[in-house]
Amino acid sequence: MEPAQPADRVPADRTPPDGQSPADVPAGHGAEPAATDPTPSPTPPPPAAAAGKSERSPKDMAISLLVLLVPIALLLAFYRGFLGGDQATTVDPAPAIEQARSANVFPVSQPQGLGSDWKTVSARYQTVENGANLRLGYLTPEGRGVQLLQSSVPADRLLPAELTSQGQPQGPTELAGRTWQLYTARGNQQALVLLEPTRTVIVVGDARDNELRELAGSLR
Repeated sequence: MEPAQPADRVPADRTPPDGQSPADVPAGHGAEPAATDPTPSPTPPPPAAAAGKSERSPKDMAISLLVLLVPIALLLAFYRGFLGGDQATTVDPAPAIEQARSANVFPVSQPQGLGSDWKTVSARYQTVENGANLRLGYLTPEGRGVQLLQSSVPADRLLPAELTSQGQPQGPTELAGRTWQLYTARGNQQALVLLEPTRTVIVVGDARDNELRELAGSLR
């Protein structure tokens, strides 16, 4: 006869019936925890706001400005020292003078004997209403501008156009055997005017009187 089975023996199969969730099994001695730690992880602090830019001090601004100005100063020095930045651009007046002589509208004079410190900066022969003009522009030794104009335009039209209607004769002056008239002109300019039957010569600019006379007296 077999021994009787204990009445309180628990079946080994703990599978719940269909449709039911498995019941939590309490942790026993030596068993794994029934559930994970419910304590939530700490929330990371929000990123700190970017600190605003501090105001630049006058010293910093001065240093920045100096950094910008130094290359500019070096370029300017190079331009003046090696490229001749302060020197006037000169031209050859010969083609314009030859063109005026070939036209044979009026006798053409040319400065003779001027020093190398006189710079020819413009030269142009042009036919205009009632005649033709030969204009030669100069930079004097003192760095002032003077224009030599020879024209066949009648003087009563030429002088108001070149010297303005306020230009008035101030008296005659002798230069290289010719009688010139000293005139006032626009602004701070003055002029020397030579009146001839077939042409009018005007030397005008803001140069000193002695430089105007030097240019007028050099015409040959």
